Amino acid sequence: MISAELIDKLFSAASIERWNDYPRMVELTELDKQAHKFIIAFFLAKDEKDIDMSSLIEAGIFEFLRRVVVTDIRPDVFHQALEKKTQEINIWVLEKLKESLDEIEDGKFYERFKQYLNDKSLYPKERFILKAASYIATRWEFSIIYQTSKFLNDIETVRNDVEEELEEYLSLSGVRQIAFNKALARIVDLSGRLRFQKRWAQTQRIPRTSVLGHMLIVAVLSYFYSLEIKACPRRLENNFFSALFHDLPEALTRDIISPVKYSVSGLDEIINEFEIQKIEKEIMPYIPRHMQNEFLYLLGIKDGKKNEFQNRICKNGELIAVEETSVYNENSFGTVDGKILKNCDRLAAFLVAVISISYGIKSRELISGKDSTKEKLRENAAKEVDFYKLAGDIEKFYET
Repeated sequence: MISAELIDKLFSAASIERWNDYPRMVELTELDKQAHKFIIAFFLAKDEKDIDMSSLIEAGIFEFLRRVVVTDIRPDVFHQALEKKTQEINIWVLEKLKESLDEIEDGKFYERFKQYLNDKSLYPKERFILKAASYIATRWEFSIIYQTSKFLNDIETVRNDVEEELEEYLSLSGVRQIAFNKALARIVDLSGRLRFQKRWAQTQRIPRTSVLGHMLIVAVLSYFYSLEIKACPRRLENNFFSALFHDLPEALTRDIISPVKYSVSGLDEIINEFEIQKIEKEIMPYIPRHMQNEFLYLLGIKDGKKNEFQNRICKNGELIAVEETSVYNENSFGTVDGKILKNCDRLAAFLVAVISISYGIKSRELISGKDSTKEKLRENAAKEVDFYKLAGDIEKFYET
């Protein structure tokens, strides 16, 4: 499905700092930026016509991969370098990633990646939406930087440059809504605030990943799983965005770790009920009306209950829980592999523990979490992909 080496490259974005030449009240990382970008891109794309969501996801992952390779170049310098040295940079990126990507789809994924980098005419609408989403995420970050940088001589110049770039994207309806602080701007803020919430906040670890970054790691894992099983485009899309949004309510409720949720009988139901109330009052009113049913479906909400990790299809506009999803591999079913997304969620948590332990942070909580999560991957085996074996490969990779 995906190698431990590639997972390591993607996760390295959690250690890539952004705006590190400016004073910051919070840490801003590339992983969080990419996650915020994907969330914004979803809403921008759903407000436009003739957007291929599978192509949008794949193009976004291609750009994410290129960015984690070119880690040491400041974003503004990086964009200028791409204009003048596109071919040279792309050749270098492809060389760095070839070995990691060749195993995916027997090399087909790598060939599509290569084509995307070398052919700017590929996915023009999707590229534009991703560029706009990247800008909005950067603009949101800058609003934080500006508060602590007003004493710097060049900050007003940077501010003017950031605001002037907005004009490039005003042809998109969603960008206009966000720019003029309409309802959609509230969703951008809510999702952005997940940068501030750290996973396993009570446990020391390196790097201290956020809920927002975790959501993207789970989404990317679900994407590569979907490629492995040859999922139809709609199933791939739903898996990715269900994973990407699975912890969005935590912007309102905070990250509640599983041992706390399930330590008291019935507590998880109370938390679930509270989440639903918060979603109905503080999220759904800001989701464009034509997206609301789809958004609720992606979150796994039906009849006042939320189960994002439930296998499901959509029939006549209604969420239907199913045990087996392989028989529903057609766009018309809108399939979500909820149980697999849970394994992706577990694998992401396992990854955090293993990486921190490899840095020498060997607390009892991390070791216990790593072992119990790996055991759950063994107990909840998937037919098409051996997540338990992948966890073992990851563990070996970080032990060497």
